Order: sequence, then C-alpha cells, then structure tokens
Amino acid sequence: MRLLTDRARLPSRAHDGDAGLDQHAAEQATLAPGERASVGTGIAVEIPPGHAGLVLPRSGLAAREGIALVNSPGLIDSGYRGEVRILLLNTDRERRFEVAPGDRIAQLLLTPMTEVEAVEAPGLAASSRADGGFGSTGR
Repeated sequence: MRLLTDRARLPSRAHDGDAGLDQHAAEQATLAPGERASVGTGIAVEIPPGHAGLVLPRSGLAAREGIALVNSPGLIDSGYRGEVRILLLNTDRERRFEVAPGDRIAQLLLTPMTEVEAVEAPGLAASSRADGGFGSTGR
C-alpha cells in the first residue's frame, strides 16, 4: 500500500482475527440527511493477482449513525492503482454526519477470485429452486 497524503493511515485490524482492515478517512466531509459523499482514504493499494478487494460498511456506523455505503460492496480490481475512495450515504432523516481525517469509515476485505469466461449455453441444468427469485420463499 502507498500513502498518498500525510493524512493517510494504513488500514489496520481492530482485533486479532478480524477479517476486514479498517479504512480511515484522509479528508473531512459533512453529509446532510440523505446525502452521499466520496471520501478519500489517501491510500493506493496493489491487490495481488487472483484476488479482489471488497470495500464493506462498518456495522457500528450503520447501527449508531445510519451510515451506509452507496455501492456496497465496493470492488477494487487487482489492476487498479488509484486512490481508494469510500462512497458514504447518510440514511438518517434528521441528523447530519461529520467525517474527520482519521475516522474509520469502511473495511477492506481481500478475497481470492476465480477468473471465468462467459459462455452462452443452449440450456441450464435443472435445480430445485429453478427460476424462483425475489420473495419466492415467502415471508
């Protein structure tokens, strides 16, 4: 990882065994109720080949403040070398949310991926679910 600004902090785990690395804001932002913002982390990453980076929300921010990620999970491809930015959304209907440099605003999870090629097929194998989609199992 490369720090792009003096306000940047390397992602880190809060506890041993945590899957995600906490991502820190490198800039200040204010989100009014219902507003979204792109917040820079001030870091660039080099995801290993055969892996992807997933940017995930922090459950504490969601529960306490109503802060979600617009594109959750965000995807960082292994070839991307630009700044990691976090797309925050304030879902609270009344309170604004302040972001300060150093605040933990998301998590980064590295995961192995399988490269596949899309191939058109004349049909698909049968399954017990078939084409049952949204709400097909009831409430």
